[in-house]
Amino acid sequence: MRRALVIVTMLMGQLLLAGALAPAGLAAPPPAARVALIGIPGLHWNDITPQDTPNLFKLSQSSAIGSMSVRTVGSVTCPYDGWLTVSAGIRSASGGSCGAPPVPEQRGAGAVIPGFRALIDVGEQKNAGALGETLKKAGASTIAIGPGAALALADTTGAVPVYRSSPLQVKTADLQSAQLVAMDVDDLIRPYLPGGRIARVPDLLSAEDRRNALHLADAKAEALLSILPPGTTVMLAGISDHGSVPHLRAAMLSEPGAQGRSLGAASTRRDDISILPDLTTTVLTKLGVAVPATIIGQLWETGATGATPRHMADADESAQTMRSVKGPYFTVLAVLQVLFYVLAFLLLRRRKGLPWVRLAAVALAALPVTSFLVNLLPWSSHVELFGGMAAFWAALTVLALAGPWRRHPLGPLAVVAGATTLTLAGDLLTGTTLQLNSFMGFSAEQGARYYGLGNIPFALLATGTLLTTTVIAHRFPGRIGAAVVAVLGAFAMVLGGSGLGSDFGGVIAFVPGIAVTALLILGKRISVLKLALFCVAGGLAVTAFAVANYLRPPSEQSHLGRFVGQVLNGEAVEVVWRKFEAMISTLINPNLVPIVLAALGFLIYAILRPEKASAGVVPAAFTYSPALKAGLIGTLVSGVVGMLVNDSGAAILSMALAMAIPLLLSVGIAVLPGTREPVKDPDEHLATSST
Repeated sequence: MRRALVIVTMLMGQLLLAGALAPAGLAAPPPAARVALIGIPGLHWNDITPQDTPNLFKLSQSSAIGSMSVRTVGSVTCPYDGWLTVSAGIRSASGGSCGAPPVPEQRGAGAVIPGFRALIDVGEQKNAGALGETLKKAGASTIAIGPGAALALADTTGAVPVYRSSPLQVKTADLQSAQLVAMDVDDLIRPYLPGGRIARVPDLLSAEDRRNALHLADAKAEALLSILPPGTTVMLAGISDHGSVPHLRAAMLSEPGAQGRSLGAASTRRDDISILPDLTTTVLTKLGVAVPATIIGQLWETGATGATPRHMADADESAQTMRSVKGPYFTVLAVLQVLFYVLAFLLLRRRKGLPWVRLAAVALAALPVTSFLVNLLPWSSHVELFGGMAAFWAALTVLALAGPWRRHPLGPLAVVAGATTLTLAGDLLTGTTLQLNSFMGFSAEQGARYYGLGNIPFALLATGTLLTTTVIAHRFPGRIGAAVVAVLGAFAMVLGGSGLGSDFGGVIAFVPGIAVTALLILGKRISVLKLALFCVAGGLAVTAFAVANYLRPPSEQSHLGRFVGQVLNGEAVEVVWRKFEAMISTLINPNLVPIVLAALGFLIYAILRPEKASAGVVPAAFTYSPALKAGLIGTLVSGVVGMLVNDSGAAILSMALAMAIPLLLSVGIAVLPGTREPVKDPDEHLATSST
């Protein structure tokens, strides 16, 4: 065991050192003489066509293009919040009256945003005005066209030095003297703002009305583009949502060398997706102005050639396809889980239909990983999505139950748990493309996560790793088995907690799960004090990951490193409280809680009243494989701790149980007297003695 701990320590040290010494990103291009930022709230890639928006389409052909996640604080971003986020350089919200930006009050050549100080003094939007204030201190000249642009360029007092309400009022001399030109084109969003507030209805406009609005927006954008001085770097973005449905929005960058390339940012680690605060950082960087530390956005970066508007539109279509059925999917999953335990209870106590219960158990445990595997295939429609998942589901179930390992009680468990572990580990090593737009992963338009290991994937990775390693520990009990659990478990934990996974709470939960499993395999007792110390060790491990990430340049930090900064500047308490509230809210989720209650209720009753509940299936599985018992206990520890320290809360424990308990039952059914096929494996004497 000591040797295993030494190996684990060396492994973690090498990965942390590699993260700290990784090469810095590419040097920023030289400053531009002039930047034009055009914000068109509500614009997405389906809008940009040669027929409806010929000028914007022409701009897209000469630009780097990408998708923008415009989420700020709520699930849907109104124009006020979108422009305020550009002003602050962090995700911001104006409050309950979210809608259109306030109309500026003209003051000579400039203007003042009414009530702007209230955003800071009352609304606690402390970073509001960061962009305008930074530009003012740097001596950069600006001009704002339209209310949203004025909001973005206002300093901390709400003042804008030069303001025009329409591009028709802009003169060539205005543009010649301005280093930054910002324009708000609100034609697409104005019909959604009756009374100045956004209407939470997705389809207020007919197709013809939408086209008319697009024609107006396209003409206004061209009115500015046609008079911009040569050499101006043009940034265009769909600043906000429209209606009640979040979408990925259009983003373009027109400058030398950008044509035809994808457009992304380090903030998302995607070469074709960026976020709203990236606009703030990019504007300042393009003008050669130092970016304040309080701004979280990252510089827009151009990627590979071959990006097309159709590709970007398809990305949003896939996100919408997934979003439209995500709720029903988890409802069906919860119903299947509860129904399985009810039928298993009825059939097992009568010792009827045991092969069918085992088949259902293996199939149910194989379902979660198919939501990742389907992203190996191209899909955009519901038929392609569910058809691909069904194909992978059937293939994995057949593989688990029809291969030569089917005669070993732990064989199907090893296949399902191993496939889940390898899928998620491989995804982490290759850029987490499988988790994006998946039921169990994350979706870019929701703006919660764009890379790394999500909370539900963590639960599946931890469960799959612990169960897979206990299969090896079953074959090689004692120190060898414990070492396998420690080394492979630590490797998976490092993948999740390092820069590849950037998972904070998962590390805290994974460490005690690994330690408990390894010690139980060694025959050691687990006390409450030991368990608490293991949780502390998990906290220390994630602290090491976070500090190593914090020491990297700001442009290369993930939320782990930024959390260290929040601890240092006193903002961490607010972040932790927000996550705690999110965790508590999951405890009443109608899709997650039934899975937890049904699985734990069945497990506890099956252990306390084995003959009445399950014909002794669970005790039989534990007797056959003490290593499996250790792995299940370790999984429960990781699941419970993960539930308490993550904002996803009950989602983590529910997904761990959804995979582990059915696989446990599949093993127990296989070793019940009269249910096993004759086998010739090295562990036959164990099965015989247990029965």
